[in-house]
Amino acid sequence: MSTEADTPDVRSKITLFLTRNFPQIAMHGGDAAIEDINEDTGEVWIRLGGMCSGCGISPMTIQAIRHRMVMEIDEINEVYATAGGGFEYDPFGPQGEEQDYPEVPF
Repeated sequence: MSTEADTPDVRSKITLFLTRNFPQIAMHGGDAAIEDINEDTGEVWIRLGGMCSGCGISPMTIQAIRHRMVMEIDEINEVYATAGGGFEYDPFGPQGEEQDYPEVPF
């Protein structure tokens, strides 16, 4: 029998999604950080760093993350992502102040 405690939280689902679907980020010297999650609206902010900053294919990686995460994680409705620079949306997240979250362990 499954309990609610057995169900991974949204942050864990996002971390698993990134490590499972985008191992090339780490293989190429990049990293990913979950900047913020708004579980009420289903929004998540992801920042790619390391070698992703300035990488010519990072826009394609970002588009793939934005599209696939919404498809694979039911709790997520919108993904805002950036590689080093600013987000397409509020870079400080919904709380209005800069967040500092640990990188996703690859």
